[in-house]
Amino acid sequence: MLDIRLIREKPDYVRERLATRNGDAHLKIDEILACDRRRRELETRLQQLNADRKRLSKEIGAKRAKKEPSEELEAQVRGIGEEITKLNEETAQADEAQRNLLLQLPNLPYDQNPIGVDAKDNPEVRVWGTKPEYAFTPADHVALGAKLHLFDPERAAKISGSGFICFTGPGARLERALINFCLDLHTRQHDYLEVSPPFVIRRDSMVGTGQLPKFEEDMYGLENGEVFLAPTAEVPVTNLHREEILAEAELPKRLVAYTPCFRREAGSAGRETRGLIRVHQFDKVELVKLATPETSWDELEKLTGNAEKVLQLLGLHYRVIELCTGDMGFGSARTYDIEVWAPGQNAYLEVSSCSNYTDFQARRMNLKFKDSEGKNRFVHTLNGSGTAMPRLFVALVETYQQADGSIKIPEALQPYFGSAEIR
Repeated sequence: MLDIRLIREKPDYVRERLATRNGDAHLKIDEILACDRRRRELETRLQQLNADRKRLSKEIGAKRAKKEPSEELEAQVRGIGEEITKLNEETAQADEAQRNLLLQLPNLPYDQNPIGVDAKDNPEVRVWGTKPEYAFTPADHVALGAKLHLFDPERAAKISGSGFICFTGPGARLERALINFCLDLHTRQHDYLEVSPPFVIRRDSMVGTGQLPKFEEDMYGLENGEVFLAPTAEVPVTNLHREEILAEAELPKRLVAYTPCFRREAGSAGRETRGLIRVHQFDKVELVKLATPETSWDELEKLTGNAEKVLQLLGLHYRVIELCTGDMGFGSARTYDIEVWAPGQNAYLEVSSCSNYTDFQARRMNLKFKDSEGKNRFVHTLNGSGTAMPRLFVALVETYQQADGSIKIPEALQPYFGSAEIR
């Protein structure tokens, strides 16, 4: 959520930055400012009425002490009380209206972000490795999965409907190996604290990280929308410290968690739905950081590097791109996407999106830290997949397929998988 004081003091700057995003968020600034003026007028009037009531009450007390009539003043106090009650209701409504408007605004893009409209305007930051070459035509993961019995989409659909997957045999073991490999890497080498959070999330926590209200149709809601299945571990992990004031010495906090993720992805008809690339339930290892504003940009670079290390150790070719202003997520101020090469798709697949949310989420969660001068300030929150499993699974089996249809297991993963190949 954006700071209303920033909007109030620099409306043109806010409009300019929001205009670089897709959508019409910059057109809502006048409405927000009008609501803010009305809310402050009501608060000013309330302060004056409360002061008048306090003054008159003292005068009534003085008259009663002197046994002088005070009925006229008492009538004034009753009238003021009635007006205060009415204004309290109006003020609460104005507060709610302003908050609802602010919740609809995306974060301001970082000043150094590339300006653009969509994915075609995203610049490539760096590339690691080279595309593998084969003496045969590489199969895609769907054909490999069928041949080696790695997963069973038909029976998954029988249980849950389309868009779900059931890993089987060596596929289930490979999925589990990838999860454990990522968790061990980030906790043992990158100094993240592992947490295992709940998978059911309260509504206020979903609002805190920005999934609600904008993306409610994409979420799996329960109990009339009061709780939701976790769409990503970002939500429960970032909310672990909501409504707290942390000590500056505690920062940065580095947290990592595995969760299954549940997303309806409403309106996704026509997208690629074959195999594992786009499913409604998938596994993910998520990295979350809580940092000071002074260090958060450096922490974003480190977090991105931590996610890249997964692909480097697995020997998978990938590239890093920076999202332009028109392609960034709702709450992000700056984002790097890591895309791994999948030979069977002849395409790059996004396996991680590493973002700095600045204080956008922290304001929604009321998450602060006390700085060295004793001032309470909002933290900066960051997150990135470390990594998302289905597309990592796709890239790995497609990259390491052999001419005879078997799949080699990268050396770094062999202790977790238990063997050097799948055949």
